[in-house]
Amino acid sequence: MLIDAHSHIFSEDFRDDREEVLNRAIENDIRKIVLPNIDSSTVKMMLDLTDQYPQICFPLMGLHPTSVKEDYEEELELVEYWIKKRKFYGIGEVGIDLHWDRTFINEQRDALRRQVILAKKYDLPLVIHTRDAFDETYKILEEEKSPELRGVFHSFDGTLEEAQKVINLGFAIGVNGRITYKKNSMLSVIPKIDPKNILLETDAPYLAPVPFRGKRNESSYIIYIAQKLADLYSLSVCEIAGITTENAEKLFKI
Repeated sequence: MLIDAHSHIFSEDFRDDREEVLNRAIENDIRKIVLPNIDSSTVKMMLDLTDQYPQICFPLMGLHPTSVKEDYEEELELVEYWIKKRKFYGIGEVGIDLHWDRTFINEQRDALRRQVILAKKYDLPLVIHTRDAFDETYKILEEEKSPELRGVFHSFDGTLEEAQKVINLGFAIGVNGRITYKKNSMLSVIPKIDPKNILLETDAPYLAPVPFRGKRNESSYIIYIAQKLADLYSLSVCEIAGITTENAEKLFKI
């Protein structure tokens, strides 16, 4: 059994064939899919999918850093409103993204810190998105560090030193289709990380693995990521599936 620890199959990209996508995932032994929220505009789509497939889909609640704008405080109020209203399995995806725009850097920092505090308050794991902002993200997590603070750095692409910092914080490393790309620094980093600290994820519809690179990603493709990790660790796909499934089940309590 495999778990896709990060997928946005509730998005409009799957409007016309969502059921077929889920069926392909099941046929490929993906039995659980974790759904990180983006902002208030995606909540209904995510929860509708969760209600339709409650045995497969496990929703998270959070405000994505690229959705942090002038109204971010209202968005954060909605995050906590939903956490109080129904069952979620984590807070995400949250973080700091300075790749395209630094306009709301202070608001992003504040939004991250407040959602870290929510994670501790409600005893939920965090799904961290950080792009061109590892130091800023890590600083906040380090300042808020506590025994109950845990989570995963989604789509990790940092150095081995940064990976060790993440692990020392009590966070896992999220590995997706980029590990199958020939020019990827993670090819030398991942084998030096104990697989007990790894989660498999697709980030569908983004970052499809080879041989689907450049096309729409989906949860069934996670088998290609598992195969690449098996090669890097000199383990079988079944062993990688077992380790990473246990990691995801433990983190999200699913």
